[in-house]
Amino acid sequence: MGRPRNFDADTVVDRAMDAFWTHGYANTSPAQLAEATGVAKGSLYNAFGSKRELFDLCITRYDRMGTELTNEVLSQPGTTKERLRAWMRHVVDSDLARPVRRGCLVANTAMELGGHDPAATTAVTVAVEHMIEAFTARIRQGQRDGDVRDDVDARTYSEFLMNTVGGLRITTKVSDAETLYRIIDTALSTL
Repeated sequence: MGRPRNFDADTVVDRAMDAFWTHGYANTSPAQLAEATGVAKGSLYNAFGSKRELFDLCITRYDRMGTELTNEVLSQPGTTKERLRAWMRHVVDSDLARPVRRGCLVANTAMELGGHDPAATTAVTVAVEHMIEAFTARIRQGQRDGDVRDDVDARTYSEFLMNTVGGLRITTKVSDAETLYRIIDTALSTL
């Protein structure tokens, strides 16, 4: 019989997620993961299998947390444009408030591993689709409520917004709030 775990798996995944988010997949060493999580390398890999399996759990958790936050913000009172602006500004403000501007773990993964790592490409695609679905639902609600034109293709506009968000998450690493807010306002101006 093995020794019982003396750590919370969710806490370890959260801490590992922060390490991957800050350094990227390739630049996060097993030693950094052990230090970030407070779990020895051997115990870490016994519990989670490998660095890659732990990374995959982190991406899944990031996607779930992001989707939940997005749905929460978009479901609050206000017009569709107001809710989308509030969500996009929250994302920008969160990035700007950090001592190290990390951008988005999904966007970072797309740039680092997308296109040549099938599992990472799939994880990014799934996460992006969750955001597009949330935007599409909110735009369709806006059409029902009368604050979004009927001629707007909700899915196509959501894909455009997701592309804008991806750019914002990258640009946030080097730009100021005023510039980023202008980008948000421009993106929403045609809604």
